[in-house]
Amino acid sequence: MKNHKAEDKKAKPAQEAPECACGAAAPAAEAGDLEKQKKQAEDYYNQLLRLQADFENYRKRVDKEKPEWVKWGKGEILLRLLPLFDLLQAAHSHVNGSKEGGNSDEVLKGLDMIFKEFSKVFEAEGIRPMDPLGKPYDPMASEILGVTEGTEENDGLVTEELQKGFWYGDKILRPARVKIAKKKPAPAAEPQQERPAEAEEGK
Repeated sequence: MKNHKAEDKKAKPAQEAPECACGAAAPAAEAGDLEKQKKQAEDYYNQLLRLQADFENYRKRVDKEKPEWVKWGKGEILLRLLPLFDLLQAAHSHVNGSKEGGNSDEVLKGLDMIFKEFSKVFEAEGIRPMDPLGKPYDPMASEILGVTEGTEENDGLVTEELQKGFWYGDKILRPARVKIAKKKPAPAAEPQQERPAEAEEGK
């Protein structure tokens, strides 16, 4: 019986040994999980910082561009008023050209008042009319709708403004439509042929 008890006592520590090994492995696994979670938390934090920086840059860009958007929103509305301005200008020219009617002066005064109001609105909004007449043609600000015969003096200059162009600040709201002068190219000189008599004299 004593031998059995001694064997039981020896067997118990042997059976308990694996449990001790598992207990030692558990803290190691927990430490690995903790390290993994810590690294993941750092990644999330860095992503959050980058996202915050991107959003701040986006907000600054929007704040900077917002006045420009508002400005060009106004520009679209003002651009729609320009055809009305063109019609009034045509009417003004027509009435001014034919003063046969007795009330022409009154009509001209009324149109002049309208133009003054237009000028006030345009000036307040930063709109300036272009003045291309007599100046070299600018392809960025004007469209050519016709060409007239020119001379050495006015070659390439704008001779007529068919539709007025406008600047909006430092940008083009509407290009001018113009005619320009072009000098005719000089006729090519015909090559002189040597006469037979002159050819013999040369011999």
